[in-house]
Amino acid sequence: MKRICVYSGSNLGVRPEYKEITNQLGDVLVQNNIELVYGGSNVGLMGEIANEIMKKGGRVTGVIPRDLFPNEVINNQLTRLIKVKNMHERKQTMADLSDGFIAIPGGVGTFEELFEVLSWAQLGIHKKPVGILNISNFFDPFIALIQEIVKEGFMNASNTKLLLVSTEPHELIKKMAIYTPPTLGNKWRQLDPVLSKL
Repeated sequence: MKRICVYSGSNLGVRPEYKEITNQLGDVLVQNNIELVYGGSNVGLMGEIANEIMKKGGRVTGVIPRDLFPNEVINNQLTRLIKVKNMHERKQTMADLSDGFIAIPGGVGTFEELFEVLSWAQLGIHKKPVGILNISNFFDPFIALIQEIVKEGFMNASNTKLLLVSTEPHELIKKMAIYTPPTLGNKWRQLDPVLSKL
């Protein structure tokens, strides 16, 4: 993996562990010579990880829509800052540049990005690893939701293997480095009897 996209919050959150372990992730990326791809902001956990990597001599690419955010939240100290037309182009550009994806704590935007790349993996649009750094058990409700989706028959249990979870940055990067896309069951299970007759 040469580049990993990190989805994260534009706020720091209430727990000091969010900032502390986010910075640890930045250190791990530098140690493994992995470039960060992220949303280009200078605030919140987004700014923390980018600034930590730059401080340690790593490489950071930010992708940000033109004219959507005030200039003071844009990180102009990055290795590369790419300005795009809109949020759709931003997400596509970040995905195209990256060899894997990690979500760390954040708000609805972070979850929207996580759900999108997970959905793309489920559909076979990409075969890149999708990881969650579960700082202070922040993502436990999300993981429980995925389990509920499977239990209620809206997702094949094999698809849960698309998601790598760890509370520790080193372990998560190791899991992503050896990731092999799983063989997935039929997404449209209720169609099995119909398809077998075709």
